[in-house]
Amino acid sequence: MTTSVVVAEMLRGGVVESRHHGSAVVTAPDGTVEWSTGPVARPMFPRSANKPMQALGMLRSGLRLDGELLALAAGSHSGESIHVEGVRRILGDAGLDETALRNPRAYPFDPRARKAWMRAGLRKKAVTMGCSGKHAAMLATCVTNDWPIQGYLAPDHPLQLAIRAAVQDFAHEQVAAVTVDGCGAPLLAVSLTGLARAFGRFASAPPGTDEGRIARAFREHPHYVSGTRRTSAKLIRSTPGLFCKTGAEGVVAAGLPDGRGIAVKIDDGNSRAHLVVLAAVLQRLGVDNDVIRARSERPVYGGRTLVGVLRPAADLIDTLPVP
Repeated sequence: MTTSVVVAEMLRGGVVESRHHGSAVVTAPDGTVEWSTGPVARPMFPRSANKPMQALGMLRSGLRLDGELLALAAGSHSGESIHVEGVRRILGDAGLDETALRNPRAYPFDPRARKAWMRAGLRKKAVTMGCSGKHAAMLATCVTNDWPIQGYLAPDHPLQLAIRAAVQDFAHEQVAAVTVDGCGAPLLAVSLTGLARAFGRFASAPPGTDEGRIARAFREHPHYVSGTRRTSAKLIRSTPGLFCKTGAEGVVAAGLPDGRGIAVKIDDGNSRAHLVVLAAVLQRLGVDNDVIRARSERPVYGGRTLVGVLRPAADLIDTLPVP
């Protein structure tokens, strides 16, 4: 059985302090594996990296969203005012309000938005939780199809069955397991290879298709996919044609306009390493710019003194494909 490899390491004072094991894969435009390290065929939970495929299932079911609201439906927003307003627009157009949301309550993820929210004496709300855009779109899809709103998160609800079909179609494999995500929605397991394959398909999709609409929404409105100050938005904005989405537990996936897909999973679930690994893979594939270079290593400080770095591990660098 293929075992995970060391993909990133933390150096402090010239000594390796920590190591992150994980897996990574690059798929070719035809969906086959071009390069991989670690176990990339076994089931894993993509977490929020599943959201573009969930949004695809909704569009295929008649959801009428585009532009920034579609980006919000397929994203993990930061709870900034533009995001809260957008979620309320999706709900309002469906004749609903935020009381219909069944995702957990939370403070805004963005530090500035959270401070402003708390300063105003406001409590945690469902609308400010990062998955509320997806949940609002799920409710709107139910209204469009006259499906029951009650129970919209049940795995056997028509909405969730449509989403499952889209995930299986785009990952080009069967869902291996079903559980519940942090937001309360069904969470579908596919392989890391299936996730990369799906992102390659999104990135190279023709403009007039549903998947092409999602890719365009990401590229034109990346600040609705995550937030105005989030790294994934900066990566999309700086890299022509890139399609990218992070997920909890150390997951990130990206697609390139030529149809290649990339997916990374950090075994320990720590989010500090997945973008370092993604940046290393992108650079080896010939995709590079100032934003990617800035994410290829993370500085480590002792007080105000630079004392080390989080960097791609030699085990990863030695196996990366040669451009």
